Amino acid sequence: MPTASPNKTHSNAKNTRIDVSLLPSKLQQQVESYLDATWMEKGLSENSLSSYRRDLFSFCAWLHHEKGRDDLLGVNAEWIQRHLAWRLEQGLSARSTARFMSCLRGFYNLQQRENRLAENPAALIENPKLPKGLPKSLSEEDVDHLLAAPDVEDAVGLRDRAMLELLYACGLRVSELVGLSESQVNLRQGVIRVFGKGSKERLVPMGDAAIHWLQQYLSKGRGALLKGPSDVMFPSNRGQQMTRQTFWHRIKHWAKVAGIEKPLSPHTVRHAFATHLLNNGADLRVVQLLLGHSDLSTTQIYTHIAKERMKTLHEKHHPRA
Repeated sequence: MPTASPNKTHSNAKNTRIDVSLLPSKLQQQVESYLDATWMEKGLSENSLSSYRRDLFSFCAWLHHEKGRDDLLGVNAEWIQRHLAWRLEQGLSARSTARFMSCLRGFYNLQQRENRLAENPAALIENPKLPKGLPKSLSEEDVDHLLAAPDVEDAVGLRDRAMLELLYACGLRVSELVGLSESQVNLRQGVIRVFGKGSKERLVPMGDAAIHWLQQYLSKGRGALLKGPSDVMFPSNRGQQMTRQTFWHRIKHWAKVAGIEKPLSPHTVRHAFATHLLNNGADLRVVQLLLGHSDLSTTQIYTHIAKERMKTLHEKHHPRA
């Protein structure tokens, strides 16, 4: 299982550092034992585990400081409610608190299954209401400008063009894109094998444009970036696997070159992939499979974007709109 950083510190809501080593050992053991069990059961990504660890240690620090407690099993619903009030005072988002509550319920559910606890103190506490904002997206024209922005005369530009084409053609998460290996790509069949959240595998078609730029990059660019034998598909300038943060900066750079002023991130391109598919008649369940969503309800938010698009077209073209 992925482990915490060696210094065992985590940021809390006040942007200070929680020194985990100062927490009672029992609290530390309870958190790490739960994370081990969750990783084994659900195969969560390292990013998800880090978020869970941060949330639980923040709760442990609050519990130890405010209540003098060294055991998560002695917590009651009132204390959880007070901690939620504290999170609100610290300005933490509703989405962050909803994730914390999901994690906490999971912890106490495990304690019940292991017969360490009779009742789950978090079971009846409602999640904060999340805003129903629509994902930000790009127009098809914006995407064309973004994809054409890199200078493909050098290896870095060619790499970035191939990455952008693949990101849009396949609707990948940024972690799936930067973590892609050469062995996951099948140019002959025109598909890539993607390992998503929880290591769930899916096959995604690339399309002719992405295949073309990937072939160009493999023949003219990748070799110049690699510093030795490697299966990494998109190495950084140092010849190593690119980080998510590095690609985030690259896409920001090319958005600026393309003259796109709206906020842009790799996830925005993933949203554009889904939105444009639906706008052009794709079935919602097909989009769900391509995105790697385990639940159709997660994909349904894109239908709202498609409806907004239809409404705009109706108002523009219908004589009595």
